[in-house]
Amino acid sequence: MQQQPDIPGVTYITPTANIRSAANGGRAKCLQRLIRLGLPVPDTFAIDFATVAGIAQGTRIDTAALIDMFGGGALVSVRPSSTTADWGGPPSVLNIGMTRAQHSALSHRLGPQAADALYSRFIQSFATQIARLNPDLFDGQDIDAMLAAYEEEMDEPFPQDPAAQLHAVLSAMARAWDGTTARILRQARGAPADAGLGLVVQRMVLGVGNPAQGESGSGVIQFVSSKTGGPQITGRYMRQSQGREALVKGAGALYLTSDPRGTSLQDHAPEIYEHLQTYGGLCRTRLREEMQIEFTIHHGALHILDAIRVKRSSRAALRIAVDLATDGIIPEGEAVLRIAPRALLDVLHHQVDPEATLSLIATGIPAAPGAATGRLVFTAEAAQAALAREEDVILVRRETTPDDVLGMHAARGILCERGGPTSHAAVIARGLGLPCVVGASDIAIDERNRRFRAPDGSTYREGDVITLDGAAGQIIQGAAPLLEPALDDAFRIILQWADERRDIGVRANCDTPAEARVAARFDAEGIGLCRTEHMFFDDGRLTVMREMIFAESRTDRAAALDQLLPVQRADFTELFHIMAGRPVTIRLLDPPLHEFLPSDRRGMLDLAASLDLPLEAVQTRIRALAEFNPMLGMRGVRLGIAFPEIYEMQARAIFEAAVATTPRVTPEVMIPLVSARREVELVKSRIDAVAAQVRTESGVEFDYNLGVMVETPRAALRADEIAEYATFLSFGTNDLTQMTYGLSRDDASRFMSAYVREKVFPDDPFLQLDQDGVGELLTIGAERGRRGRPDVILSICGEHGGDPDSIAFVRAAGFDYVSCSPFRVPVARMAAAHIAIRERGRTMTAPPDR
Repeated sequence: MQQQPDIPGVTYITPTANIRSAANGGRAKCLQRLIRLGLPVPDTFAIDFATVAGIAQGTRIDTAALIDMFGGGALVSVRPSSTTADWGGPPSVLNIGMTRAQHSALSHRLGPQAADALYSRFIQSFATQIARLNPDLFDGQDIDAMLAAYEEEMDEPFPQDPAAQLHAVLSAMARAWDGTTARILRQARGAPADAGLGLVVQRMVLGVGNPAQGESGSGVIQFVSSKTGGPQITGRYMRQSQGREALVKGAGALYLTSDPRGTSLQDHAPEIYEHLQTYGGLCRTRLREEMQIEFTIHHGALHILDAIRVKRSSRAALRIAVDLATDGIIPEGEAVLRIAPRALLDVLHHQVDPEATLSLIATGIPAAPGAATGRLVFTAEAAQAALAREEDVILVRRETTPDDVLGMHAARGILCERGGPTSHAAVIARGLGLPCVVGASDIAIDERNRRFRAPDGSTYREGDVITLDGAAGQIIQGAAPLLEPALDDAFRIILQWADERRDIGVRANCDTPAEARVAARFDAEGIGLCRTEHMFFDDGRLTVMREMIFAESRTDRAAALDQLLPVQRADFTELFHIMAGRPVTIRLLDPPLHEFLPSDRRGMLDLAASLDLPLEAVQTRIRALAEFNPMLGMRGVRLGIAFPEIYEMQARAIFEAAVATTPRVTPEVMIPLVSARREVELVKSRIDAVAAQVRTESGVEFDYNLGVMVETPRAALRADEIAEYATFLSFGTNDLTQMTYGLSRDDASRFMSAYVREKVFPDDPFLQLDQDGVGELLTIGAERGRRGRPDVILSICGEHGGDPDSIAFVRAAGFDYVSCSPFRVPVARMAAAHIAIRERGRTMTAPPDR
């Protein structure tokens, strides 16, 4: 290279040049790192963000001087260099500097065929990418025809001045970055609105040459699998090619490693293959990352054009991070930070293969991650019957109700025409680990005839097979190929490292023994919320529950409750056994009683038959229990005060299960929907009496903790009084958000997107904790609760318990633990570790920009 010319904003990349990701982009910085490692990188200049922005506005740089720096007759390429490779950029342009004179010179040096290939590729890319001409004009044409087509379309000859060619390329790429479509695309990938673009101008290594003078071609190579992250050399090499042509399907590329299916680079050029392996190892140990290397061979000489982070699935990202830390290349804390907490959801569930070709039926709101294939069913009963036949089904409903819970347990996935991310279907599905799509308003469900109509008019009937992608909100025709969950040793190791660093507890919301097993498998530190009402929806129990509701006297209610006592006790015994001494918080009955009763005539007829009552008597009782606003009516602690025998039965079941369990547990009993101290005082006195009775009857001494679920604004404001009777306060952020906003989480999805779009709310408050409003109530409740009882335990147990931002907020407010659905426990553990590592200043050196 000659001495660098004085061109403002243009820097020749050397090991010591002032190249920065924030000014020149990730590609430029990575190329400097490769040069520092001693890799054979062609001469390269970096043009910084500010200069490229000026070029987009019409400022010219001295491209003639820049071309001269490469020496006479050199060809160059221009590639984009944004801050992060994921933000994209305009396509690269190769072979800039090809003219008729250069074509003639290369024909003598390399042969006419090689020279024609280089010139025709440049004409085609310049015409289509820079001049924006129709690609069809240049397909399958010889050079003279291409040049003639260009001149006819542009009313001027194809440029023959390399400096003019370079100026045109730089200008077009700079303007493309500022285009509306490009801006929208990169913002969708997380780039800020003012993200800058740098450009790198690099000497071309042709990759097309005279076979008599040695091997020529190009390819890419990486040393791990993009799907699994395990060691695996993958990529392609193609003789007489440039750029990434080797990756084009059907291009006739060679394998990299020896392969019985065909010729390989390892067999044909073993020394070059060994060099590539050496360079890959250097990148891994010195750049502290798994990189994909782009290389070109010209007349037997290897050149490294670029390296980018290997594209990877969430599963592969886990394996790569763990292997790098295990090999001592990065610290364990940095490995934890490299895994986004929400990425663990992809590892926990089946996923649709991203490389699969899919036939989309419709889309909806992604409500619970994962993917599943099954036959369509339209009732909970049909789903239960399919489970008995060991048949996988997708349950389709307009929207689910508590009556559907058993069918949801039996299904592989749930699809709803209505609802939002915090609707009944979404919450239950996340707890069960089932993929769920809600708000699929483009489909029209005909429940009577058990079918739905797709947006294109096609009809799907019960028994038809579909695939549900709960992460993308997609309804897919037929059985799509699925990737298996990846709960391997890397998953366990990364979470172990996370646990060693986090400083807030993580429990699980579990309503059944099956969910408790999932929570235990994910190392939840206990159960933070067991909603006992879900235990009553089994067919056998539901009938007895309805008998209790229809009882006219306390004696009759007690008789029905005596039948429920042993099944409740068995459920709690199993929960305590599964959690093996870890704390279990059991919420006493919460929902209004009408939720246990049928709403349709067929259900009422069945109930009348099971209770041996006239249909009219059943209808009259159901009408009597009806409320104008049941979610603010006879539910929660109000049930326990109006019908104390219900809570007394549940308390007895809890305590009898506790004394029968080894290792011994200290059960935690939680009172729902409290708003006044007197409510807690009344319920506590009755539960204390039950505890005393069980101690006397069993001869076993045991302790229990009584807590309150803070779901009303008044409970948060009067937490100091309430905490006098409570050893723990668990903030139920679902209901607390509803009551603070005056919103129904089941109905808010109908207008929430408009509210977020119009910036009324920054986010859906049922998904992202409202830190200003609801968050202030949490802070007030925590401060006042500790003022009333300094040792009170504080937690949240709503859907926000698995949200990383919400975890950061409650941790800062001094909460002791969060509780979330079982499949979100790993996410919460990872998020808590991220927060602690960053706060303690243990953030390690950042990984490579690219």
